[in-house]
Amino acid sequence: MHFPLHKVDKPLEPIHSESNNLPGLTNEQAAQGLVSLVDHSEGHTDVSQGIHATSHTIFNIRWIHNLIPGVERLATQYHIGNFVAIRGSKEQIFEAMPIYARIGMHLLFYGRGQIQVLHSHTVESLLKEQSIKEGKVYDSPESTASIPSFVETYSLDTSELLEPDVKKYKTFNEFFSRKLKSDARPVENADDPASICSAADCRLTVYQTIDLAKQFWIKGREFTYPNLLGEDPSSERASIFDGASLAVFRLAPADYHRFHSPIDATVGEIVHIPGQYYTVNPQAVNEAGFDVFTANTRSILYLTHAGTGLPVAFVAIGALLVGSIVWTNGGEKGKMIKRGEELGYFAYGGSTVVALFPKGVIKFDEDLVANSAVPVETLVKVGNSLGRTPTKA
Repeated sequence: MHFPLHKVDKPLEPIHSESNNLPGLTNEQAAQGLVSLVDHSEGHTDVSQGIHATSHTIFNIRWIHNLIPGVERLATQYHIGNFVAIRGSKEQIFEAMPIYARIGMHLLFYGRGQIQVLHSHTVESLLKEQSIKEGKVYDSPESTASIPSFVETYSLDTSELLEPDVKKYKTFNEFFSRKLKSDARPVENADDPASICSAADCRLTVYQTIDLAKQFWIKGREFTYPNLLGEDPSSERASIFDGASLAVFRLAPADYHRFHSPIDATVGEIVHIPGQYYTVNPQAVNEAGFDVFTANTRSILYLTHAGTGLPVAFVAIGALLVGSIVWTNGGEKGKMIKRGEELGYFAYGGSTVVALFPKGVIKFDEDLVANSAVPVETLVKVGNSLGRTPTKA
């Protein structure tokens, strides 16, 4: 579905904590719904009839209706998803949210703080357990049977894959973290050493300061750079990122899930921060009472920017049903890496990378800045222009 960018009044369908948008659904029913969706993915190969069902397809799936009371009303009264701008045009598309993400969001907003939601689980422990379980399901050889329906559901272009024959993948997760042909994602402005590129195939928002990010997009009260990085606010590292710019690369389930370096750099240390497995959908990021990025499990790679000598923090954030964060070239400390070279990948599920650029490292492209102020995400690919390092006066 395409819409003119300037005519969309609500790029994001807000979730209101004070009113339950899944009518008649108890926290226990929501928890059981998520468990059943994960269990269903193990024995059923059509992902569109289970875990990746959306509000547009749910009317034809009777077993989900029985499991989640009120889901038909939800599908008709709310657009469960968000709009994304098509770069280089005034158009945008509507992307429907998979049902598992919406149930996870319901549990977060209406079940957090409950002593238990299902079998003595807290919301947090349930989401973590199901995320780990889904990772194991899609690591099994039997999971390859789900690949064709996943390709069809998201209209994936297999011709750009390094291995285009889906029958040759040994597990669903191997396909999910698929590699592309070497020329599939050329780096824009590759001859300009000041240029900086997109780190992922993603839905992108950019903000020159954290104040702008919190004004337009990231509403969590606890979102600060020290909290994101797991640093004491008085530490030297935290002070380096004081006033930094940030780019939020959100990877949807359909996206190519390897992430790449946005800069020419030297690979530095990695810091792992354990945490939760909450959904990183824009509705959750835009909820004032909830801190997605600073609560979730994450792995931080520090890159030294070749142009300025300053550190750039590359924060890979896990999410609901994301099994793992894996570093490839990003795990080789001391390695010199060029823009567009691979750093690592996510296992199953959509997730997010947040890149922090200290003052003076980047001035974002104006079209990305304008869309982010709407606010609406912009659809971009690995290697697309993100901005450039400004020339010193």
